[in-house]
Amino acid sequence: MDARNMQFSITSGEWQRLGAHFDGEGTNFALFSAHAERVELCIYDASGKIEVARLELPEYTNEVWHGYVPGLKPGALYGFRVHGPYDPENGHRFNANKLLLDPYARELVGDIAWSPAHFGYILDSEDKDLSFNDEDNAQGMPKCRVIDPAAIDWGNDRRPAVGWADTIVYETHVKGFTMLNPAIPQELRGTFEGLGHKAAVDYIKSLGITSVELLPIHSFPDDAHLLDKGLKNYWGYNTIGFFSPASRYYGPRGIQGFRDMVRAFHDGGIEVILDVVYNHTAEGNELGPTLSFKGIDNFSYYRTMPDQHRYYINDTGTGNTVNTSHPRVLQMVMDSLRYWAEDMHVDGFRFDLGTILGREPEGFDQRSGFFDAVTQCPILSRVKLIGEPWDIGPGGYQVGGFPPGWAEWNDKYRDSTREYWLNSDNTAPDFAARLLGSGDIYDQRGRRPWASVNFITAHDGFTLNDLVSYDGKHNEDNGEDNKDGHDHNRSHNYGAEGPTEDEGIIALRERQKRNFLATLFFSHGTPMLLAGDEFGRSQMGNNNGYCQDSEISWLHWENLPPTCDELREFTRKLIEMRRQQPLLRRENWRDGMIIDWYNYTGGRQLPDDWLADNALVMHLQRDDLRDQEGVWSEIMVFFNPIDSEMEFSIPENGKRWVLELTTGDADMTADHLDPGESLKMPPRSLALFRMVGDT
Repeated sequence: MDARNMQFSITSGEWQRLGAHFDGEGTNFALFSAHAERVELCIYDASGKIEVARLELPEYTNEVWHGYVPGLKPGALYGFRVHGPYDPENGHRFNANKLLLDPYARELVGDIAWSPAHFGYILDSEDKDLSFNDEDNAQGMPKCRVIDPAAIDWGNDRRPAVGWADTIVYETHVKGFTMLNPAIPQELRGTFEGLGHKAAVDYIKSLGITSVELLPIHSFPDDAHLLDKGLKNYWGYNTIGFFSPASRYYGPRGIQGFRDMVRAFHDGGIEVILDVVYNHTAEGNELGPTLSFKGIDNFSYYRTMPDQHRYYINDTGTGNTVNTSHPRVLQMVMDSLRYWAEDMHVDGFRFDLGTILGREPEGFDQRSGFFDAVTQCPILSRVKLIGEPWDIGPGGYQVGGFPPGWAEWNDKYRDSTREYWLNSDNTAPDFAARLLGSGDIYDQRGRRPWASVNFITAHDGFTLNDLVSYDGKHNEDNGEDNKDGHDHNRSHNYGAEGPTEDEGIIALRERQKRNFLATLFFSHGTPMLLAGDEFGRSQMGNNNGYCQDSEISWLHWENLPPTCDELREFTRKLIEMRRQQPLLRRENWRDGMIIDWYNYTGGRQLPDDWLADNALVMHLQRDDLRDQEGVWSEIMVFFNPIDSEMEFSIPENGKRWVLELTTGDADMTADHLDPGESLKMPPRSLALFRMVGDT
């Protein structure tokens, strides 16, 4: 709507529902601030440049400022100016010269045009932020938009409700997946509608994926320092609007495009999981801009240093930490999650630096207010919840420390698997534990094997191709002198740094890719595949593509070598094998599975054998599966991470075996095995045999 010709009035309204809510006749506004002195609602014309009304919210109830504007309809653009003390030493940073975003805004219009006006302070001679900046920032600020909830029609959309034991996660990026995809119409590339296009959904479904996990799609700005270098915030881990989709991913249908995408995935039987960032905001530290929370009630929204409230506790490493110990801040997080689950139909969440959400003033606590609130919520307790169980604060590494009902990114799995296939010394014992679902970590309090989200690679770090192609990172394009990104990647180039025409090196790299993928899908727990790893995409050695909204990070689909198609088909085979065989996707620690380990001589793996070398044989058996047609009741998996051929002796267990899959380049020396026979395993390879009967 264009509000330029309207006459506005405001009444008291209600305080119970925060944000802007249209009731069919007008819009109610409610904003929490415990320390503000007064709040002004600023209404803008359709361009977002001309302020057509400034109305003071007339009522203050239970620390909520509120007012009702009759006749104000969906489409109206608005922001807030919040008056109060500018007293950084005591944690207060009010500055009514700054137009502020509504924390509950359902949609943001426009981008931040960076200038000094967005900062609430002017540095003094000692570079401190104590002096007041009265420059107005409204012209450079996005505006909030009132939406009409009655206009949302989901029809007969139904959630796939994929069981955890059947879940296969595919981590991807809205723009990165679609931007170069020739099967997606040009005008839809880089958008929600592009990712929801039939070609994209059909491709992901063809892999056997059950759940797509999207890098952050909540509204986030491009940081000024990146724009100055010609870069952008590609990953999106810098949220400024927890209820609004990032408009940079809008297609022709705008916000409806997000709903279209979700429904398209649901129609394909695929869940949508959002990577969410509630641990910090885009406002940075004490020298950061004033865009929303900082100017609304800094002391409530952020954790400040107990003895110096001018400074922020920085357990996130990003400058600030959201204060979920405050009931209204916790309410905002919970309201946001429920909005995305209920109104936007998403099926789960992956929580960036999730340990932050479990922090109370005394430290991380499984019984924190956040965890208790989620557990008791009838909506959120039924969606998929995945924690990134670490932050940089004291006691921040909490793998295995999240409460029942949660899954966790298991970096121990990532690191152990990488070390094992490098044949690093003494890695077999830990590798064995990771293969079996990390029961040493998760078999407690009724948690299931699926609580371990297993991954070899993720958005943060090398792709699978680069993991076996580079000894070191190559992040020069990020403009930080290659100082950013991880240094300890547990990677290897096998003889040449980066692309090579050496056929021997190429063959070894392809074999290692197959080893990693087979290990991932043969492991108990929840596998997560990084988009593009199924065909070996590369970022040319860049292991920190957070700022690369470019062909470095986008998936390339055309002019790929034959090895890419071969790897993709191998991945499909692995996923289908896992889907069909319960032995590979264990649901319960108490399922009666018999687990044995053998060494390459065919004998039982004894304590001394675990540290002798890394060659292993894993034997899994479930007698309750024996009479089910097409289902394996017993398998052996041979692992040879050593860079030479190994001769394995088959255990004397009276069973006959047939080969189902190998990662080796050449045909196996045997596709049927009897007790006491030998099997020559190629260098750096694995093989899976199933039991076909007694001898």
